[in-house]
Amino acid sequence: MNALLLFGSTLALVFFLGLQSLNVNGGRYLAAFITSFGIGAANLALFKLAPDASGLEIAAYLSGGPVGIVASMWVHRRVFGQHQ
Repeated sequence: MNALLLFGSTLALVFFLGLQSLNVNGGRYLAAFITSFGIGAANLALFKLAPDASGLEIAAYLSGGPVGIVASMWVHRRVFGQHQ
């Protein structure tokens, strides 16, 4: 269960960081403001879950990032359209 939570929190962190970057680059102030709360919440989850991670939990942690960044790019494109 902890491995799944680590995967999800890493996915969420990288997802929100990706959205944050795209929003800042696109000049979307409100969207960038809102994504900061997601970044903070995902970081708090990671601080709680990661300190004593096992091998499987480390693998889950490392797997969440690639999924999160691709998901953020996909979602951002569908919400805001083609990025300039």
